[in-house]
Amino acid sequence: MSIDFWTQELAQHWQITAQLQALDGEYDLNFLAATQDGQGYILKVMRPGCASDLIDMQIKAFDHIRQNDPTVPVPSVVRCKDGRRYAEIRDANGELRLLWVLTKRAGRCYAKIAPKSLALIQDVGAVLGRCATALKSFEHPGLLRDFKWNLTQADWFTAQIDSIQDTQRRVLIEEIGNDFRQIQTALKAMPHQAIHNDANDYNILVEGRLGADLSVSGLIDLGDMCAAPRVCDLAIAAAYIVLDHDHPERALAALVAGFHSTSPLQAREVDLIWPLLRARLAVSVVNSTLMAAQNPDDPYVTISQAPAWRFLERVHSHPNMINARLRAACGLPVTEGAERVLDWLAGQGDFAPITDMKLDEVPMGALSVEHSSEPQNPFAMTPSEAAALGGLDAQANDLWLGYYREPRLIYTDDAFRAGPFKADDRRSVHLGVDIFAPAGTSVHAPLRGQVMVAEYRSDPLDYGGMIVLRHETPQGDGFYTLYGHLDPMFLDQLQIGDWVEAGAVFCAFGAQNVNGGWAPHLHFQFLMTADGMAPSWPGVADPDDLQMWEALCPNPAVLLNLPATKLAYAAAAKSEEQTKRQRYFAGNLSLTYSEPVMVLRGWCHHLFDEWGRVYLDAYNNVPHVGHAHPRIQNVAAEQLKRINSNTRYLHPAQTAFAEKILSKLPASFEVCFFVNSGSEANELALRLARAHTGDKGMITPDHGYHGNTTGAIDISAYKFAKPGGVGQADWVELVDVADDYRGRFGRNDPDRAQQFANLVDPAIAALKTKGHGVAGFIAETFPSVGGQIIPPDGYLPKVYEKIRAAGGVCIADEVQTGLGRLGEYYFGFEQQGAVPDVVVLGKPIGNGHPIGVVVTTRHIAEAFDNGIEFFSTFGGSTLSCRIGKEVLDIVDAENLQNNAKRMGDRLMTQLRDIEQRFDTVGDVRGMGLFVGVELINPDGSESPEICAYVKNRMRDHRILIGSEGPKDNILKIRPPLTIQADDIDMIAATLEKILAEVELWQS
Repeated sequence: MSIDFWTQELAQHWQITAQLQALDGEYDLNFLAATQDGQGYILKVMRPGCASDLIDMQIKAFDHIRQNDPTVPVPSVVRCKDGRRYAEIRDANGELRLLWVLTKRAGRCYAKIAPKSLALIQDVGAVLGRCATALKSFEHPGLLRDFKWNLTQADWFTAQIDSIQDTQRRVLIEEIGNDFRQIQTALKAMPHQAIHNDANDYNILVEGRLGADLSVSGLIDLGDMCAAPRVCDLAIAAAYIVLDHDHPERALAALVAGFHSTSPLQAREVDLIWPLLRARLAVSVVNSTLMAAQNPDDPYVTISQAPAWRFLERVHSHPNMINARLRAACGLPVTEGAERVLDWLAGQGDFAPITDMKLDEVPMGALSVEHSSEPQNPFAMTPSEAAALGGLDAQANDLWLGYYREPRLIYTDDAFRAGPFKADDRRSVHLGVDIFAPAGTSVHAPLRGQVMVAEYRSDPLDYGGMIVLRHETPQGDGFYTLYGHLDPMFLDQLQIGDWVEAGAVFCAFGAQNVNGGWAPHLHFQFLMTADGMAPSWPGVADPDDLQMWEALCPNPAVLLNLPATKLAYAAAAKSEEQTKRQRYFAGNLSLTYSEPVMVLRGWCHHLFDEWGRVYLDAYNNVPHVGHAHPRIQNVAAEQLKRINSNTRYLHPAQTAFAEKILSKLPASFEVCFFVNSGSEANELALRLARAHTGDKGMITPDHGYHGNTTGAIDISAYKFAKPGGVGQADWVELVDVADDYRGRFGRNDPDRAQQFANLVDPAIAALKTKGHGVAGFIAETFPSVGGQIIPPDGYLPKVYEKIRAAGGVCIADEVQTGLGRLGEYYFGFEQQGAVPDVVVLGKPIGNGHPIGVVVTTRHIAEAFDNGIEFFSTFGGSTLSCRIGKEVLDIVDAENLQNNAKRMGDRLMTQLRDIEQRFDTVGDVRGMGLFVGVELINPDGSESPEICAYVKNRMRDHRILIGSEGPKDNILKIRPPLTIQADDIDMIAATLEKILAEVELWQS
């Protein structure tokens, strides 16, 4: 039947005139009906032979939900013009069809929105919980259904396993079937009620827009309703929520927590979710396999098969760990009897001392991200660092305790990382307490326990000797204690199953050569369960999983006869720092990203937040040779031990620094001025130009930035032209940025370099007319805040020729582009084939240390030498000069300019491939590690909204990039020059994923 047929039926029976659009459906026809007044309806045309009871049940259920809980966002049933709930008609083939109409709920289906944040998923769970509560009192004969989507009857798929051709997949489905059979008795014993039974990602609607908070706006399609335990409804929704999620277990926990918040779950229900989820996916893949064989040309039947297989094959979590995570998310006892164990321990008073020393008198020692610099390289702890952990010598009887729940960077082995990239999730939070003392220190059992594990783990930075004891309360509730970094000599004495009495010595602290390579200490950990802990026996947790791990491994202070507050680490609170920042600083001191990052450590091109999370720094050009470079650390510390003087005194470091800089520049450059920043350097460059020419007027490209001093602001349109800015000074003339992508002269114009350069002519004339003359031209050689622009070849020489003909000085601001960042060229002006009169360098030459440098010709410097001393107190200090020269030496010694070339080429290759595949990307441009990606709307206009979304989503994926351009629609990628190939690959892969999210919204 044509759409026109159903359009006429809608008008006849409901008096609704609308345009119909077909929607997806497995058996029935669904149409979106849009009326001219903006109202929307859903016309549902049931398949021939559909029982009227099924329609009656759905209609009454929708009414029941709305009456019992109006906050559940279900559609309303629209009655026919004669008052009936549905119409019976004969289609063109003479077959009886049942038609009914619902109001359309606003929003997009969950499958077609991004990101699928944990907050949104929790909202989904809360809505499902309210729906389950509303349906609890609903009764209808049609609920008692025997059909393939009734999850209580899911074992039908086990009889169809042979339809799965792949042997490994068949084994997997058999395993899921066995797990399902184990829970069937418990499932049947659960109270049954009416449930939605199909809250898949196409039946949940979400309201919001790209980059804004999203919320559930609709729960639709009750066609699969049945009677079953409410946990089945939750498990069915979970089976879709977890698919292709970056963190499926966290997504599952968020969904369950949301459901629990509106429809409280019991622990026995929570424990059924995981096997039910997997059973639902098994039903889905087996069903779609069978249907695909029958209907090979119908894509609807296989729409979820690929992601379902990906999940089933990749996620192999231990059921007990999943149950613990979900219980913790609901605030339920993480294991059976956990609350009784904690109550019993709290009421016992003193336990046997674990060592002979008085722990209440032993000081705490810090290994945290905030308070420790160990290890120097947070990705590769050396054996010597591990042996001297904490900077104390345990062999010399330096005794101290290490905190519980302390975020640390000492866990550097790949085993602590969740993915292939260094900025992937990483376990960093300590779950036990450390007791640092000499090797051989005896360990006593705090209470009677049975040996469950006694083994030697020989891998570097592992436990070495390790013992796990099982303990039991008088009520029969078990719990465990773990002892790590032991001398393995206990293996000659202890056997699995042996009992150790309270106070008995049963092991000793191991020396470095047997304890995993660490300084001698005991790792003591309290565990609520051992099921699922082997073989890794985690002693460290991912900070984003702490809710589960703190419940599984509580603070062991009670077993050490210590107050919990002594051992519990209090991490720096980001929210508190934000509040203090607002209190102590001006409002125009901005923070990057909608969710700011608090960084406490850095290494090369990575940053670490207060919990040890790792971020790839693809944003900060100032740490030119990488964060925390050891050579710079050493030079700075060593020089501060000697003297930090200024340029009123002679010192070899000053001339050595100047010679190193001049060696990188054309021979015409002979004189250096050392100052404190790029801003001060540009201010000085203005003075040099005016002293040399006797004129005041300056020409500069629009939207440039040269610093925050008064003079620098006056030549920075990026600042002065903004609302609230000081406005354009009379002695400043602006010219177009030489942007051949969006500028007035495009890449198809072979004369664009000359055309852009010619724009300087009217600016020169204007300055002369005003009587200011032309003191000079200043530009970021490659405009950065203007949008990471690479001017057309030959542009700068043509501009310089015009400026010099007018008597002006040519100033190259190389703060962003100098010192090898461009890869093929040490300075940007070299790429242009130009030689400026003044070169300005900023803090990258100090790797973040406050240095600025102005380099110029002898002739210009002499014009500035008018008898008035030029002096910058800290500029040219011995400390600054040694650091600056060291930076330049490092660029040479570590071949970082070449690395910038290779990594930049790798990045540009991948970005240009992305450009070809995503219409959102208007332009990719750059050189070396100075790269811009221009993001656009479908009409080709600048899109600051998309850019802001991408920048913040990259931050969500632990990649820091910036944004620039007059419309703030250009991604700015300028990492330290140390960046490596896997980091480049992470940037490109993540950007591709996020651009796919953008295009999802545009579909």
